[in-house]
This record gives sequence, C-alpha cells and structure tokens, in this order.
Amino acid sequence: MSKVFFITGCSSGFGNEYVQIALEAGHKVAAAGRSGSKLSFSSATKDNFLGVDLDVTSASSVHAAFEQAHKHFGRIDVLCNNAGYGLAGEFESLTEAQYRKQFDVNVFGLFECTRAALAIMREQGGGVIQQITSIGGQIGVPLYSTYCASKWAVEGFTETLSKEVKPEWGIKFTCIEPGGFRTEWAGGNMIFNKPENKCKAYDHLDAEANAKKRHGTQVGDPRRGAQAMFDLALQAEPPLRIVLGSDAFAAIEGKLKTYGENVEKGKKISLSTDVDEDKKVKA
Repeated sequence: MSKVFFITGCSSGFGNEYVQIALEAGHKVAAAGRSGSKLSFSSATKDNFLGVDLDVTSASSVHAAFEQAHKHFGRIDVLCNNAGYGLAGEFESLTEAQYRKQFDVNVFGLFECTRAALAIMREQGGGVIQQITSIGGQIGVPLYSTYCASKWAVEGFTETLSKEVKPEWGIKFTCIEPGGFRTEWAGGNMIFNKPENKCKAYDHLDAEANAKKRHGTQVGDPRRGAQAMFDLALQAEPPLRIVLGSDAFAAIEGKLKTYGENVEKGKKISLSTDVDEDKKVKA
C-alpha cells in the first residue's frame, strides 16, 4: 500500500533526493519549500505529487500547506522535517537577529509542522514523524554553537513528545542525525557571521574558510542518506534516534564512552544530594 509523504526543504539535498526515492518506489509526496509549487520531478504525476509553497517561519503558511496536502491526498503518513540551515561563526560574532532566525527556522518552524501533522495522524490512526537533526544535535561542534543548540532543542522536544502521545495513536518518531554529507549545507546554503561583526579575540577562527575546506569532501552521499531516511519511514518500529554516516557513528561512539566515564566519575556527588542521604550513610 502506498504511503503519503510530506517532506520539507525539497529544493536540494536530502529533501530533493527523498522525494525522488519515494516517488520511484510508488508512493505519493507533498514536496514543500518556499517555492514548492514550482518543483518538478521526473516520476511525478498529478496523482502522486503535489508541490506545496511553505514558509516554516509562518504558522499560517504551515497550516495552509498541511491542509492543502491533506485535502489533495486524504492523509499524511510520513512527515519529514528536513527544512533548516546552518549558521556558522564564533558565538560572540553572531548577531541577535542571526541566532533568532536560526531558531525560527530550525526549531519553531519544525514545531509548527509537527503540530500540524500530529492532528492529522492522530485522527487517521498513525504515522511517522522524522526530524532531521544532526550529529551536532548530540555533540558540540566549534563555530556552530547556535546551530547545534537548535538541533539539541529538537532532540529534547522530540524525545519528550514521544512520551506524551498515547501508544494507541500509532505515531512514531525518529531523530535522524547525519554527519557530513555532500549537500549544499556547507556550501551555498550556509550563513556566516558578518565580517563587520567579527570579534577580534577570535582571530584564530575562520568559519567561512573552515566550511569551504569541508564542502565537497564529506564522507556522506546524499542519495544514500535519503534512502536510509525512506527505509526508516517504512519500519514498523523505527528507532527514536539514529546517526547517518561513518563519521557520525564514530563521533557518537566516542560521546557515549566519555559520557559514561563522566557519569561514573561523578557518581559519588550525584548520589549525595537526596533528602534521606544521611540516613542511608548511617544505615
């Protein structure tokens, strides 16, 4: 049975590849983006494809887009919250407007899309919500403080939400945490701190040069990454979290090791703060 996918951020990268994969596999897709109605795909027909204009920073735009897709296809089985971008620069060189916009798109826009999908999925008896976060949603990466913060926020939001919904609603959640992939994330889609706002204390760091050096050399293949996202959407019990890419896998293994060591190192202090701790010691 074919499923209906609602995918955001479809103009390039993961989103664009994901749409193609879903259509080629015989599913239906609502492809959303700022100019979503202008998108075209070789496998698209009037029956299996709908391009939807979507500005995730506008709640009215979000709900209009979901209403349009739901009316067209009659249901939405999978939401992939892929829209987002990277903001690079040492924190003290970023403007308030820059980091507020980062959260407007990566966090609050995702919140609105998730809210719209939840109402539909709850009524139809289930669905899958995929949040495309990042290995930066688990590990702090220099020069990407606000980007990582936005992804950590989505991770915490999604884990909590997964515990709020009733099991009988049949709604599943997955945070997908890619490492470096050869998309335009570190290229044309990257936003940098403004040179005129550069904090001189950070003359040892150059966000733009760092991104350009990485761009096009990442280990991840966007098509393979999108295929993994598609495969996860079809699983009966998808994982709450999964990393994509050998670099992300190595990074999370290292994080788990050091995290475990730190937890054990602080165990005595951690267990010393309970109200009845003195009674336990005397006993």
